Amino acid sequence: MASEKSKMLSGKPYYPFGKELNLERQHARDLVYEFNNLGPRENKKRKQILKKLLGKTEKNFFLEPPFHCDYGYNIEIGENFFANFNLIVLDCAKVTFGDHVFIGPNVGIYTAGHPIHVEKRNEGIEYAFPVTVGNNVWIGGHVVINPGITIGDNAVIASGSVVTKNIPPNVIAMGNPCKVYREITEEDKLYYFKKLPFE
Repeated sequence: MASEKSKMLSGKPYYPFGKELNLERQHARDLVYEFNNLGPRENKKRKQILKKLLGKTEKNFFLEPPFHCDYGYNIEIGENFFANFNLIVLDCAKVTFGDHVFIGPNVGIYTAGHPIHVEKRNEGIEYAFPVTVGNNVWIGGHVVINPGITIGDNAVIASGSVVTKNIPPNVIAMGNPCKVYREITEEDKLYYFKKLPFE
């Protein structure tokens, strides 16, 4: 008989409050609490905690506290990863970030969900589907990314967007629900904000 953890990781309906998953969430919360309560200059200690907590890290990465997650081991971050204040990752399924990913403040990435019908939802059933963020992606502040989403390389997700469908590479996407606004072009190299040119 499959464990609730194996069902969670394989995209099947599962019950999250069994002993195994409860213990794993508590372990993550202990590490997250330690991370979030270190002094502002204790960057080395924070990095050491994240290396224990997360499933994969590279050499260069930085997360501003506070940070919150469910398990930690389902989160993989690439080289030169940066997340601003108050990143929340519900990592009941795998969450993978490529290299050179920038994340603004107050971003929520949710792999977890619940059934639509009230009877099944009230039974305590959950499901989880992976989220994949490609290389060189910038996610603006207050973005929400829902279960099962892939964001392509070099994409920019504008602040306040709610991502409910996959986003292709090399585009600016925005809105609720988030949709492609336009492609990113060579002309974009000329400007640092709107039509303000680099000197």
